[in-house]
Amino acid sequence: MSTVTNPVVDWSPADHPEAIAVSEIQWWERAAELALFRMHDSDDHRISWFSSRQIDARQLILALRQLLAAASLVDGRLQELGLDQALNALRQAKQRYERALPGLTEVRNSLMHFEAWALGAGHGPQKRRIASGASAREVASEFWGFAYDPATETISLGPYTITVTTVASAMARLADAVYAAARSVAHRNAVNLGADAKTALTTEGISTDEASPFPKLTVGSDNRLWLSMSSDGHDEETERRALADRVVGALLAANIRLICPELPNERDVAGPLARGDALLCDRTPR
Repeated sequence: MSTVTNPVVDWSPADHPEAIAVSEIQWWERAAELALFRMHDSDDHRISWFSSRQIDARQLILALRQLLAAASLVDGRLQELGLDQALNALRQAKQRYERALPGLTEVRNSLMHFEAWALGAGHGPQKRRIASGASAREVASEFWGFAYDPATETISLGPYTITVTTVASAMARLADAVYAAARSVAHRNAVNLGADAKTALTTEGISTDEASPFPKLTVGSDNRLWLSMSSDGHDEETERRALADRVVGALLAANIRLICPELPNERDVAGPLARGDALLCDRTPR
């Protein structure tokens, strides 16, 4: 019997959840914007018997709640890295978002779990009302009646009312906060990678001191780690190539790979490095 092993992959969403958070919040923000556009139009008469604006209002709620899911994803990464200042800023942004859209999670849950909420068997506020002595039938009626009112620009369900005119600005602020948090994560990742790279090079007797003409490790404005070798003008090409080979070997031994942005599939990265190109540093997939 043969044993099946999973091949090493060059990329996984688990490697950079902060990037996934940014990508997803952008998709869901656009989805919410599209729903808003349609809600402000007349009903689409291609939909028979039902108001398309009521349908879009439901889609809007689902999209708005997904923005919080993206924030939670990067929240976890901030906790892992101990980035307390960025974490506090993100959580404050989440609180402002939830205050601007009161009851968002509950309204979304009522739509997603209608089979429970219609019976008064939902979690959260329904469960608390049952615990206080209310009947399931009574609780079910209290948390029901989803509707969008175009005249007042509001979405309501039971005790919850969300003002649609506040949606766009609330989304933009939360998206900005998630992006800022993701940049904090990326910067810390690059700094940590730089420390590991410096240790690997120093162990092999390769100096990374700023006074040394080469090599240099730099966290760029893109919050990625770059490595370059600059000649002082007197070193022979063969010497630079030999040093480049040593650098590449030392980093590979520490599970750090170099990538040439212009030739991302190039295996002989020592060549571009010896010529003075700046190369991207990344963890080797395990």
